[in-house]
Amino acid sequence: ERYGHYLSGYFKQFPKHERDSVEYFVSDMWKTYADSATTYFKNATQIVDKYHWIRQAIWAFENVRKEEQKKLSADLRKYFKRSRSLLIKRFNSLKDEQKQQVNVMLYYSVNISRAHWFKEKFLEILDSDDKAAAKLAMASWIYDAERSGIPQFVRCANTMRNWFCGITNSFDVPFTNGFTEGCN
Repeated sequence: ERYGHYLSGYFKQFPKHERDSVEYFVSDMWKTYADSATTYFKNATQIVDKYHWIRQAIWAFENVRKEEQKKLSADLRKYFKRSRSLLIKRFNSLKDEQKQQVNVMLYYSVNISRAHWFKEKFLEILDSDDKAAAKLAMASWIYDAERSGIPQFVRCANTMRNWFCGITNSFDVPFTNGFTEGCN
């Protein structure tokens, strides 16, 4: 169950000293989970699972692509739809022929091209070596996305801002690089 009253009852069944010894609380971006972590796991570092925050940027890009795709001819719409996976993948991981295909698609729409750039810059955050670097990269991306004029990325930036600590904490967990400090 995802409801606060259910979670409260569930977490209360564990003794306080056990809850206080929990080091990490990993969840998706459901506010009720974050509230539960704050209430019942006061010593735990809250972490937003990477899958859940990364998909926000992918969804923003996909929404721009779908909106723009509707403006294209039937043949181009089909081509874009079939080539969707190439647009979502990281550009640098594509083969040369695939990069050419993506470049052709980006040529057809300034809005898709701009959204693709924001998606690529967002995915570069994943290359951060540690939390400090991730914080700088994410803050810079949020700043740029908020000023992009692309509503989907403005909303995405707002989500990233709201979940900033939990997102950047995901870079400092023992199973990725050994750090355990808080968000401060």
